[in-house]
Amino acid sequence: MTRSAVLLFIALFFIISGSPARAQTDNAPSRISAQEIDAHLRFLASDLLEGRAPATRGGRITEEYIATELQAFGVKPGVGDSSYFQRVPIDVVKADPATIRVVASGKANANLRFTDDVVVWPGSATDASNARGELVFVGYGAVAPEYKWDDFKNTDVRGKILLVLVNDPPAPASEPNLFGGKAMTYYGRWTYKYEEAERRGAAGMLIVHTTGPAGYPWHVVVNSNSTEHRLLLRDPKAPPPIGVRGWITDSAATALLAQAGLNMAQLRQQAESRDFRPVSTGIIIDASMKNSLQHMSANNVIGVVRGIDPKVRDEYVAYSAHWDHFGIGPVVNGDSIYNGAVDNASGVATVLAIAHAAAEGVKPRRSQLFIFVTAEESGLLGSAYFGEHPTVPASKIIAALNMDVVNVNGRVRDLNVMGDNKSSLGPTLAQMVRAQGIRLSPDAHPEAGHFYRSDHFSFAKVGIPAISIGPGVDYVGRPAGWGQKQAEDWTEHNYHQPSDEYRSDWDLTGAAQLGEIVYRLGVALGNAERVPTWNADAEFKAMRDASRKGQ
Repeated sequence: MTRSAVLLFIALFFIISGSPARAQTDNAPSRISAQEIDAHLRFLASDLLEGRAPATRGGRITEEYIATELQAFGVKPGVGDSSYFQRVPIDVVKADPATIRVVASGKANANLRFTDDVVVWPGSATDASNARGELVFVGYGAVAPEYKWDDFKNTDVRGKILLVLVNDPPAPASEPNLFGGKAMTYYGRWTYKYEEAERRGAAGMLIVHTTGPAGYPWHVVVNSNSTEHRLLLRDPKAPPPIGVRGWITDSAATALLAQAGLNMAQLRQQAESRDFRPVSTGIIIDASMKNSLQHMSANNVIGVVRGIDPKVRDEYVAYSAHWDHFGIGPVVNGDSIYNGAVDNASGVATVLAIAHAAAEGVKPRRSQLFIFVTAEESGLLGSAYFGEHPTVPASKIIAALNMDVVNVNGRVRDLNVMGDNKSSLGPTLAQMVRAQGIRLSPDAHPEAGHFYRSDHFSFAKVGIPAISIGPGVDYVGRPAGWGQKQAEDWTEHNYHQPSDEYRSDWDLTGAAQLGEIVYRLGVALGNAERVPTWNADAEFKAMRDASRKGQ
């Protein structure tokens, strides 16, 4: 009897026995192996793929590799009936560094140095970008009616350059839950700040960088934004784009404001109050650059394993991971290839292993959708495009399980789950892993806004209950604090750096452990009588309710 025949016989046995989830009990053998994850990871993080930038040779090789593996596993095409590729149109715009000019005049005089003092880039896909106007300090740049907060107070900022603080206003002792308390809300995310600037007709925006509130050091800002940028085609109904987007170091902003007789520490303190009003600085910022522009496309790679229950097989559990990284960028210690081994070849390798297990294992009642998205590092573009153009109705996707940065240091006793407190997915997962002696740890840095920084957020924005599942820091066989030290060291020295490279001495038993957990959660959701729901206070619940009514 052939191997495929044996698998078919096993599947039929469980279907006939009426126990389609029986193979997924806690005592069942693992279907996810460290060896398979290692093989995928080693290739995906190799120099051959040149950092996996979207719409490049390395990116195309990555797409073909993922699709080929899915086909070999027996995972069916997920775009129509015949294709694994969802085309994502992308404008690639790159400012010529030699032409980038940021000059302050009026009440201050300075030539702001590109990458040392500021990092700026085009606000849209145009041949040249310009923004000239008075610098206006707008605090945190938030307009949040539910918190009775408005940093603009009807001030006309059309044509101005806005200076804004990173993250949310801090919560005072009298209002511990203001803007989510310690946790970041979407109002603190840099994407929201630029969106609000566009809605108000600003010419440009500079975000003041401080490492703690931002969640990453200045070099991450530089490496992420000083080369080319990828943008989705702009919705013609959207407001006109701002001319220049950017960040400015806290020291440069402080020195600039001081020339105009303004104190950054005092302004920051004023911005922490509801009574804050925008402050005109009298400083004129003139920013300009010449750009090269390309109209290109990359692909989300999508496959599906069909469920066995005719009543719910048109509902889906989605698994996602982004395949892209930064490609070839600024040289650091003699290396210019940003391989993105941990971020996020590790996630792709693990989801591929899950897809393999799903194709060969006993099928749940619902279908399983595997989505490998492009251009996450460019602002969640691939997942945002899927959210706007889903290959199956978004209302039929009952849950999205994202994997972004997977464990390469061994097995853990805890998980870090972004969004575990927003829907029933968190409690469901917690109950499932409790029997294995694993717990869900609270986010160690909720102020960093991790929920809004990976692809599960794009699914949440269209109403799909979504979480991102990663390892915690409590490692088996390691002393207390070891895992946290490893995480901090990686963020400081490898995050978005060429040094995020494949290592043959990684302990990928932790990746296999995590992959098995996510696989079993997906199967459990695929067989569940009740579908996941948003919590009553979740900002995405109304959207889900609306999509369900529109079915």
